[in-house]
Amino acid sequence: MDPTAGMSEKPKHKILLTGANGYIGMRLLPQLLKQGHEVVCAVRDEKRLSVDSATRKRIEVVEMDFLEDPVQGLLPEGLDTAYYLIHSMSSSTRDFDEREAIAARNFNEYMKEAGVNQVIYLSGIVNDDELSKHLSSRKNVEEILYTGPFSLTVLRAGIIVGSGSSSFEIIRDLCEKLPVMITPKWVLTRTQPIAIRDVIQFLTGVLGREDTFNQSFDIAGPDVLTYKEMLQGYARVRGFRNWIFTVPVMTPKLSSYWLYFVTSTSYKLAVNLVDSMKMEVVARDNKLQQLLGIHTHTYEEAIGMAFKKIEQNLVVSSWKDSMVSGRFDDNLEEYIQVPKFGVLTDFKQQPVSDREAVLDNIWKIGGKNGWYYMNWLWKIRGFLDKLGGGVGLRRGRTHPDKIFAGDSLDFWRVLLADRKRGRLLLFAEMKLPGEAWLEFRIGEDNILHQRATFRPRGLRGRLYWYSILPFHYFIFGGMIRNISRVN
Repeated sequence: MDPTAGMSEKPKHKILLTGANGYIGMRLLPQLLKQGHEVVCAVRDEKRLSVDSATRKRIEVVEMDFLEDPVQGLLPEGLDTAYYLIHSMSSSTRDFDEREAIAARNFNEYMKEAGVNQVIYLSGIVNDDELSKHLSSRKNVEEILYTGPFSLTVLRAGIIVGSGSSSFEIIRDLCEKLPVMITPKWVLTRTQPIAIRDVIQFLTGVLGREDTFNQSFDIAGPDVLTYKEMLQGYARVRGFRNWIFTVPVMTPKLSSYWLYFVTSTSYKLAVNLVDSMKMEVVARDNKLQQLLGIHTHTYEEAIGMAFKKIEQNLVVSSWKDSMVSGRFDDNLEEYIQVPKFGVLTDFKQQPVSDREAVLDNIWKIGGKNGWYYMNWLWKIRGFLDKLGGGVGLRRGRTHPDKIFAGDSLDFWRVLLADRKRGRLLLFAEMKLPGEAWLEFRIGEDNILHQRATFRPRGLRGRLYWYSILPFHYFIFGGMIRNISRVN
């Protein structure tokens, strides 16, 4: 249901969208543009903003880091609204609350200069008497933002369910991989999930609404469920049955390892999620839903909608593309220049008959499509990496045939994806005694150049490289041959 139905057209706004390349920001951006608003995206690295060229022409982008001291003159003039979508839960198990507080205070300073009228903040439901560190941080950020020179509208959500969301991907991993689960007792904690589609409706619905200024609202779907019931509901939607048994002896640390090894989540995020899952997250009322006339979807409807997006290859964003899912701290520039000295390389080249078809093959590498040769060895390497605390192959890829700088690609990170110039550059995020790059490039001579570069860290790094050198001959040789093959 359209909350604006029957109303006069809303005035257009010039909006600052922080966290624009995050999971929520990537979903919100096209809706704001569709409604005719002018959007300025605030990101730490412009190269990581994964939007197509048509969208890029319609927005303005500013690079800014809210963890650093405010810089005068960064923001354009004329801003009247801002969305605050900055969260740091996945980045640390210790000091993310301090980082979130710093970001909020710096944001307030920027808003003094910008003179915005309304700020919309997506927070978490904080109605339990005892709050996790994650939810306490969200509440603290809310209190800091209320001191800012603007009218604040706070939307408090619990579990967000949608294609690519961390909650959905964790539930999917657990249910698809484990028909029988021995689970911690926190699976009996109640929560009130909400579909990502409904979250976006609320975020756009309060835009410019003075009757929501300086107020905080709980937003949630109609179902109050335990995590166990959510797992069972997922299985029903997918048409199979699962068996779930709870045990009282699993410590938070064991629970975190359980989530890390079974699902695609990072260990840091698993620790913070387990801490939050012990707390009940249920909305107090639905007054904003009534005010805006929004019909929210049930949990099983949200699961069904997520799978429709997946089946149609329409997943807009995924939490796994966040830098905190790997080893990066947002600084891609540091690695984009592949070193030439003090490195070990494997270089191969192959003439290609159809440049575009071969580029199609390159742009589909990884994920379900695999690595074109000896995929079973890649899977073994991913399994060993995860056992050692690395990312493994758990992340896959967000789009089946689209790649943007900053995307995760199995245990690689995309540093550069320039299809026009025929170049894809990846950086390894698996556990290694050194640093590794993998590059594909097709020049004007229609020759595919494939280069693996390894910068070893001491003697151990060199021993590692030479120990796997025999595998490189077969793996990289087979890979370039199959990539070059055109049906």
